Amino acid sequence: MSSHPDVALEPVSADAPPLTGPILMNQDWRDLTYLHWAIEPERVAHLMPPGVRPDVHDGATYVGLVLFRMVDAGFGRRTTVPYFGSFLETNVRLYSVDAQGRRGVVFLSLDADRLAVVLAARAGFAVPYRWARMSYEREARADGVRHTYRASLRWPGVRGASTVSVLAGEPRESTPLDDFLSARFRLHTSLVGRTLRIPNEHGRWPLHDAEVLELDDDLVASVGLPGLSGPGTSGRAPDHVAFSPGVHTRFGLPQRVRP
Repeated sequence: MSSHPDVALEPVSADAPPLTGPILMNQDWRDLTYLHWAIEPERVAHLMPPGVRPDVHDGATYVGLVLFRMVDAGFGRRTTVPYFGSFLETNVRLYSVDAQGRRGVVFLSLDADRLAVVLAARAGFAVPYRWARMSYEREARADGVRHTYRASLRWPGVRGASTVSVLAGEPRESTPLDDFLSARFRLHTSLVGRTLRIPNEHGRWPLHDAEVLELDDDLVASVGLPGLSGPGTSGRAPDHVAFSPGVHTRFGLPQRVRP
């Protein structure tokens, strides 16, 4: 149910509501891997911005470790920024719903290998970007394509590293859980005491089956959620795994969330 009894909760849909107004930026998300762990909503409620609560599916909310290549990011509807618009990113995220019943994501961290991007995003959008050494490898095999992502945090002042390798297989029809986790069309964040949502628009995610081949991660633990992703035997297997070749997305202007 919504946090306000007279507000309807937005239905889960893989089709994005169209953006209205100016386009703030556009970008491609490529070679993306989803790893998710089910968790009790009360365990992450304190990590939400004011006026936002954990969203749930069958009684659980989820912590996501999402790894991908950012490609050709730029301002407005069509422009791209040379060099700085393409980089590797790994984020740790939660799933949220605000007082108006609008579903979104809350980022606990976003790690990238472009320092200029990290500094600009932290200053301009109040999102927790961190600078990291990162690499991505793609290996075609007889049984699918292996995707390997590595990261080691450099700044600001927190230690953490991650190695994730998955084998991407055949395309699949999305499940209700797939749609709950991937069909997210806004970001919830807090800036100078105000909660904002930043809308985005993209096509349906083309999802593939995926198998985890290697998972040695403490990026999830670095944001205050130990015991999920590892490293080694200290974590547990993900409850949801998927791969996608990616989508193109556009972002609109921030909107204030009223309590």
